[in-house]
Amino acid sequence: MAKTTVIGGFHAVQAALEDAHDKPFEILLADTRQDERSRTIQRLAKALSVHVRVVPRSELDLKAPGLRHQGVLAYVPEKAFDSEDVLYRQAEPHHLLLALDGVQDPHNLGACLRTAEAVGVTAVLLPKDRSAGLTAVARKAAAGAAERVPMIAVTNLSRSLERLKELGYWITGLAGEADSTLYQVDLTGPTVLVMGAEGEGLRRLTRETCDRLVKIPMHGKAESLNVSVAAAVCLYEAFRQRSVAAGAHAEASALGRA
Repeated sequence: MAKTTVIGGFHAVQAALEDAHDKPFEILLADTRQDERSRTIQRLAKALSVHVRVVPRSELDLKAPGLRHQGVLAYVPEKAFDSEDVLYRQAEPHHLLLALDGVQDPHNLGACLRTAEAVGVTAVLLPKDRSAGLTAVARKAAAGAAERVPMIAVTNLSRSLERLKELGYWITGLAGEADSTLYQVDLTGPTVLVMGAEGEGLRRLTRETCDRLVKIPMHGKAESLNVSVAAAVCLYEAFRQRSVAAGAHAEASALGRA
């Protein structure tokens, strides 16, 4: 029987009903929620024959202590990570991977997943050890992205990065002491963006595996950004460069046909 976990928040629960491979086992809805969002959840659940139980809000608080559940919880199958084998295929120009080297805070993990989905990341890599798990807090922060973004747990991150290099990926790590800035490197080909842990940054072996290290230009007295904010800056710069390159390619193709 599949392991069960609980998720909360309307984005996460709606994504589980709309996008997840496995539908929820049961949904708990606070009796104080009588609005359009709750009706949407009930309508989606009914279409999938998922039982919805209306309960006092206090019961949700007991089921998920500390989680800002917004009045809705869902019991879902524990998310299965994608096989590591799917990584080791020939790199394509549009491939963009995000590797999180030991991110510990579930809020940061969830926020990284949310941005990863927004820019169309191919997959997110996490080390099996020394990493935040895909908890209810992480899935709530991801606002549904945890149900949609491919996630791969790797046994040895530096070894996985070496194999990806052999397939044609450029491994780009974020480090405050780097000489080059994020805006000075080409992020349009098959790329892995590697973000370090909160406070510690990239581990030594991970750092040595990177083809290049870049930094985000900083002004003022702030020494660094929160890892999820830094990931968003890097991912959107990659997204921007790829959008510009795609537009230039489309324009060149149109001129060639003229």
